[in-house]
Amino acid sequence: MSLGDEHEASGGYGGTGQTRTRLPGGGGDVYGGARRGGRSSRSLVTVVGVVVLLIAAIAFANRGGDDSSSDGGAEDKPEAAATAATGTKPVQSKTSDIPTGFAHDQQGAQSAAANYAVALGSTGMFTKDSRHTIVDTIYTSAAASKLLTAMDSAYSTDFLSKLGLDADGNAPKGSTFVSRTIPVGTKVTRYSDSDAQVAVWYMGLIGMSGQSSTDPVSSTWKTWTFDLQWVDGDWKIATDTQKDGPAPVPGDDRAASSDEISKAIEEYGGFTYAR
Repeated sequence: MSLGDEHEASGGYGGTGQTRTRLPGGGGDVYGGARRGGRSSRSLVTVVGVVVLLIAAIAFANRGGDDSSSDGGAEDKPEAAATAATGTKPVQSKTSDIPTGFAHDQQGAQSAAANYAVALGSTGMFTKDSRHTIVDTIYTSAAASKLLTAMDSAYSTDFLSKLGLDADGNAPKGSTFVSRTIPVGTKVTRYSDSDAQVAVWYMGLIGMSGQSSTDPVSSTWKTWTFDLQWVDGDWKIATDTQKDGPAPVPGDDRAASSDEISKAIEEYGGFTYAR
C-alpha cells in the first residue's frame, strides 16, 4: 500500500520490474549522482519489502474468514469484456476525498475497484491517521477491524526509515516521496447483486525524489484483484490479492531529474476513475 502493495499496497504496490532508461549524454547518473545500476539492490529490497509487508498484513487479517465471496458456479461467471469508457459519471460523492457511492451494477463495481486501488496505492497509506481513514472507508467493517492492527505493524518505524521516511511517514525536507497507483483497465471475473470480484491492471510509481535520494522513483506493473461486497448502499472490499504483471516491454525514455519528478507530482493531480 499502497504498501498500496504497495502500495501490495496495497497499500501500496511494488514489484521486481525495472524501467530501462536512456540518460542524457549517455551518462549513468540519476538524481544527482546515484547510479541506476548501483541502486538496484536497495530498490529491489525496498519495493519487495513494501509488497511482502502488505501481503502479509492482508493475509493475516483475512485468516479464518469465510469463503462465501469466492463461491459461485461457472454458469454464473460473466464473460470478461475489454474496458471501454461509458461516459457515465462514476460517483456523486466522496468520503474523506475518496470516491464513494458507486452504482449497484458491474460498472459501479469496476469503478469502485479502480478508485480503491488508487487510494491504497497513495502516500496516505504511509501515515497512521490517513491510513486508518482509507481502510475504514473502503473495506467492510469486519475486514477493516482485522487489517488496521496488522497494517500498523507492517508500516513500522523501521520499515518507513528504509523508504527514507520519518516515523510519521514524512519525507526529508527538500525531497518528495512518491507513491501512486495508475489503473490501466478493469475486468469483472464474478458478479452478483451481493458480491463481485474485479481485477485492476495498474502501473505503480514509488520512490523518493530528491537530490540526495539513492532510491529514485521507479515504475512497476501489477494486477490487483478485489473481492467486493455490497454493504449499506456501496461496494466495499472484503479481501484483496495482487500478482505481478502483465508488464509491457520498457521503452528507452530519458530518465527525468528529481526536480522534474517532484514538479510533476505537485502539478498533476489524480482522477476519479470510471468503468
